[in-house]
Amino acid sequence: MSRGGLARLSSVEDLPAELAGGIVAVGNFDGVHRGHQAVFAAARQIAKAERRPLVCLTFEPHPRTVFNHDRPVARLTPAPMKARLLEALGFDAVVEQPFDGAFASLDPDRFVKDVLVDSLQASHVVAGFDFHYGARRGGTPETLAAAGQRSGFGTTLVPALVDVGGETVSSSRIRTLLAHGEVDAAAALFGYRWTIRGTIGKGAQIGRTLGYPTANMTIEPETLLAHGIYAVRLRRADGSLHDGVASFGRRPTFDDGAALFETFLFDFSGDLYDETVDVSLVAYLRGEERFDSAAALVAQMDRDSLAAKAVLSAMRPLSDLDRTIAF
Repeated sequence: MSRGGLARLSSVEDLPAELAGGIVAVGNFDGVHRGHQAVFAAARQIAKAERRPLVCLTFEPHPRTVFNHDRPVARLTPAPMKARLLEALGFDAVVEQPFDGAFASLDPDRFVKDVLVDSLQASHVVAGFDFHYGARRGGTPETLAAAGQRSGFGTTLVPALVDVGGETVSSSRIRTLLAHGEVDAAAALFGYRWTIRGTIGKGAQIGRTLGYPTANMTIEPETLLAHGIYAVRLRRADGSLHDGVASFGRRPTFDDGAALFETFLFDFSGDLYDETVDVSLVAYLRGEERFDSAAALVAQMDRDSLAAKAVLSAMRPLSDLDRTIAF
């Protein structure tokens, strides 16, 4: 049961005594999608029944990035956003365990003893059906269950979650959908609207001259999301919500420069520079285009704004988590 705010810890060694002996959900959980949420729900149910702390053990950076420096994983939920989602899901703490060569070299038995038993003092460990751990991924769901029997903690392994079409809900599926601009289909797998967090910076201020001043941020990597126009909802640090229309791309009508995510907010005046905001993507409206004149672009932006307002006015929560994130 949540004790009033999520503790973000940078190592299992930092776990405070009052959170030891808890129910531990372990995995990478990039995306915090519906499949991950099934793992969290199982852990939360046990924690509530046993009146124990609820802790998530995850790893930073993503292990696949450590093993493949030249092909880093396109992160759906960087650590700060993952922490926000976990807090909304009722966790007491998230341990963002540093994942490096030394940690990766721990053999499975040492991982269980050093991390789960000695540091976290886990009373029960919950993981997905495909969880592997330890050097060369030598630890399997089966060996985790056996280790729990030997070491005195319970284990629950949650099966894959499949959608109505019979496909497994996975982060890789979601990345493919986002890369094609299919944010509605991605939201169905997330269970909430995908939300990006970033700090607003100054761009070339072209939008201001067109009557469409924008709040600009970057998305890393650029290939994670299709270039185009989106209906969005922005949440400021003070919790206030603002609807808008966003363009992600290279501005081919003007400079064809580095990709930016540029959001125009309806009925808003003020300065967002250097402010960290969350932007929820609600709908993909069209692809990025090059226009023959600024006037033609503005006319299309007017149409985009009307389309975005129509979509946003009909927006309804997809889940309790979506209500917390985007409403």
